[in-house]
Amino acid sequence: MKKRQLRNLGIPNGPLLLTARAAVSKAHKSGLDNDQIHRLLEAVVAEPKAFLTHDVFGALAQGLDKHMEERAAESGYESAAAASNGGRVTGGGAFEPRERPAPYRKWGQNLDPESIQQMENACELPIAVRGALMPDAHVGYGLPIGGVLATRNAVIPYAVGVDIACRMKMTALDLPVTALKGQVDRLTKTLTAETRFGIGAAFHSPRQHRVMDEDWDVSPVTARMKDKAWAQLGTSGSGNHFVEFGILTIEREGLELDPGSYLALLSHSGSRGVGNEVARFYSRLAMDLRRRMPRHLQHLAWLDLNTEPGVEYWNAMQLMGRYASANHELIHRHIARALGAEVILDVENHHNFAWEETHDGERVIVHRKGATPAGRGGLGVIRMSGSDARAIAERVLRFRRPPLWRAWSSFLAELAGADGAAVDEVVVTYFPAPRSYTAENVVEISCHGSPVVLRFALERLAAAGEPPPSCAGDLASGRTFILSGSPGGALRPRPPPQRRPPAGQPEPALLVQPAQAARSQRLSAPSAPPRAPSRRCP
Repeated sequence: MKKRQLRNLGIPNGPLLLTARAAVSKAHKSGLDNDQIHRLLEAVVAEPKAFLTHDVFGALAQGLDKHMEERAAESGYESAAAASNGGRVTGGGAFEPRERPAPYRKWGQNLDPESIQQMENACELPIAVRGALMPDAHVGYGLPIGGVLATRNAVIPYAVGVDIACRMKMTALDLPVTALKGQVDRLTKTLTAETRFGIGAAFHSPRQHRVMDEDWDVSPVTARMKDKAWAQLGTSGSGNHFVEFGILTIEREGLELDPGSYLALLSHSGSRGVGNEVARFYSRLAMDLRRRMPRHLQHLAWLDLNTEPGVEYWNAMQLMGRYASANHELIHRHIARALGAEVILDVENHHNFAWEETHDGERVIVHRKGATPAGRGGLGVIRMSGSDARAIAERVLRFRRPPLWRAWSSFLAELAGADGAAVDEVVVTYFPAPRSYTAENVVEISCHGSPVVLRFALERLAAAGEPPPSCAGDLASGRTFILSGSPGGALRPRPPPQRRPPAGQPEPALLVQPAQAARSQRLSAPSAPPRAPSRRCP
């Protein structure tokens, strides 16, 4: 592995980088492949104490553990740890378990057992107030992806996630949809020219945005990595991050856009290398400050918001949220400008974040990992995958005319109750196999983000088909299941320009993704933290 790749994993420059390269060489000789080595290195960086006696990575783990202790001492965090009394952690970091776990709610049926166990672990924390588990939950670091956890005056870095403020953004452009078929080369070249894909991807000439004028000294990590963050501003990264063109179809009057089909740009990415380093640094720090937590809860170590480390992480997380938003803003702005197009509609929302909110009269910190908040103007998104997805949708939804089920096309429908009364007006989008999120037929239903509406829709859809398994391993079973059901983003329309794209027939979406796919293989490495399957976030 190259030095840059090792640094991106969180290994600092200097002797530890040489130790890491020696360990990688030894791992290759022992028969491990690149994916296995990458996964093991991630585990060692996340929890070096678990690998202190490892045959291959022991020396690196010892060096990282010592380095972490030195950094904590230099930053004065040892005194902060002594002063911290978050939850019921007492002198010396002793952990007193709560008498009974905090309550949480599961959305959906037959959820992944490992994700349920992770959620139950989180509810054992003395700082936990309540939680929720989304239908598409799958294993992550500490809190499952698709997990929601409210805490008292404390933030859990791993419950926020390693890609802080990862988000999705869609813009509708005033270009004809026929460009997807007739201008493929132009669209592809524009995508690859106006953003960058891959680990460590950056621009030689940094792009300008007001976020870089903010105070990056809110934490030692953001201060140290500001230059790298600037170089990566407007880039997409790797893994399950992407930028793609597709079709947005409006079928009736009264919405922000006139009826017709519109060329749309969709992106998914987060806070890049700097966000990853913030997450890893403060996750390791939290675990170091709470060494006496039970082993199965170590990746849920928290930072008290009354202490210096907690305030630093909170401010850094907020900055990463604005930085991630700036990334998407620049990607969409530069692509639209290169195409000579006007943006006529924005839709944007982020996950992997913590919000300060009031619930039942109490101020709490709500972590949403791979989940998004419901709110005024919010959208709820439910996806069904399987051979019967269309049939189930037709049993539950009421269409103004028989649906044509055209590929990558959206149309209006009503969500109806058992008595036939309309509950909500929804937008239905169809993604046929194999060009869908799951390589099976996918029906996506966008409804209002009210928990009442979402709960009703999920229950109706589940009753109309088989109970929905939620893990990706069930895809091969041929059954139709609910893939996701979480609140989504808010619409922010822009004033429409003079030109209007003509209505047209949808064409297959043009997708540009990084060459390196996210890894989903799980290693049987000793004490390796769980890793989520590769999947696009809803």
